[in-house]
Amino acid sequence: MRKAKVHLELNLARNVKDNKKDFFKYISSKQKTRENVRLLLNEVGPLVMEDTEKAVLLNAFFASVFSAKAGPQESQALGVREEACRKADLPLVKEDCVRDRLGDLDLHKFMGPDGMHPRVLRELAVVIAEPLSIIFERSWRTGEIPKDWRKANVTPIFKKGKKEDPGNYRPVSLTSIPGKMMEQHILEGIFKQVEEKKFIRSSQHGITKGKTSLTNLTAFHDGITGWVDEGRAVKLSTSTSARLLTS
Repeated sequence: MRKAKVHLELNLARNVKDNKKDFFKYISSKQKTRENVRLLLNEVGPLVMEDTEKAVLLNAFFASVFSAKAGPQESQALGVREEACRKADLPLVKEDCVRDRLGDLDLHKFMGPDGMHPRVLRELAVVIAEPLSIIFERSWRTGEIPKDWRKANVTPIFKKGKKEDPGNYRPVSLTSIPGKMMEQHILEGIFKQVEEKKFIRSSQHGITKGKTSLTNLTAFHDGITGWVDEGRAVKLSTSTSARLLTS
């Protein structure tokens, strides 16, 4: 049994890049204590003890931090937006691109609330690529998302502060796989447009590919040292110096 355990752990460690799900599942099973949502304070004051009441309380808080639903006038403007998108030079959702995404799905990912397992989607890539591409493009042009893709299995994750405060939890949502695919396609389309049209300057490091806070700090350091080498006056505020030290 000891040899079998060592062999199992060795295989999980070797295959962690291709099978993260089983690796972390095994690690979680070895933890002695599990972090669950403890007692929560509601608006009135008493502690919430029942799991159902906790879920309702956390759901109300998570929903409160998002923007309000679209009004009637925005719903009526869908046709106008779709017509504008047709005139604009926006990338189209091609069937072969959707088929490639389906073929690259990770089989170890969890399925969403729709119950569609990634293995099923991957095996049926040739069949469902065309209807999915039609749905993706329609959603892209109208700004609407299928209702089933708006559903999610939400898990509250504690961040910091008092565990009784619902505001100290952050939601981690498990959505449907087709919805994630559409998000990835739209994100790549937006980045492509931004790069081609050069809407973002090269000095922007926050939302561009290949750049991070480290590259931002490096570019800032090069600029400052260049000015010092040229004999120019350089003065940093206290807050800027503190941020550089903490970085």
